[in-house]
Amino acid sequence: MRMRYSVAMTAVLGMPAAWAADLAVKVEIPRMTVAEYHRPYAAIWIERADQSVAANLAVWYDLKLKNNEGTKWLKDMRQWWRKSGRDLQMPVDGLSSATRAPGEHTVTFSGNKGPLDKLPAGEYRLVVEAAREVGGRELVRVPFTWPPKAAQSASAKGEHELGAVTVDVRP
Repeated sequence: MRMRYSVAMTAVLGMPAAWAADLAVKVEIPRMTVAEYHRPYAAIWIERADQSVAANLAVWYDLKLKNNEGTKWLKDMRQWWRKSGRDLQMPVDGLSSATRAPGEHTVTFSGNKGPLDKLPAGEYRLVVEAAREVGGRELVRVPFTWPPKAAQSASAKGEHELGAVTVDVRP
């Protein structure tokens, strides 16, 4: 009995790195000193080399408006909307959540479940798009490789609506 258990644990612990890989995304929403500030709507997704959507990871928008009126402004995130947003019936469990206040926000995804479990090996870009009422719109792309053979980190910085966007991938 003990032998079977140790063999089973060895098999689980000896799985390939892709099985247990994680992707962490850190998004900075800058603090702005403007007369009328609204939290930005944001979409986070993974795109292939041809810029098609490989996986949607998160959509932050105003969920509390009555009659689901927060969805009305999702189309202001133009790139995401054209590529995959208009095909989704919001809210989507595990994808949509409330807008975020200024500061750093980290979301983590496991490679063995959710949007990454069927992601084929290859070169990708994580994309974050933000749009703000009485503000601007901005898109930031960060390249990464999936599944990771070793830990990797990459980042890019927005100019107005987004600060630093960092992608950490761990085997």
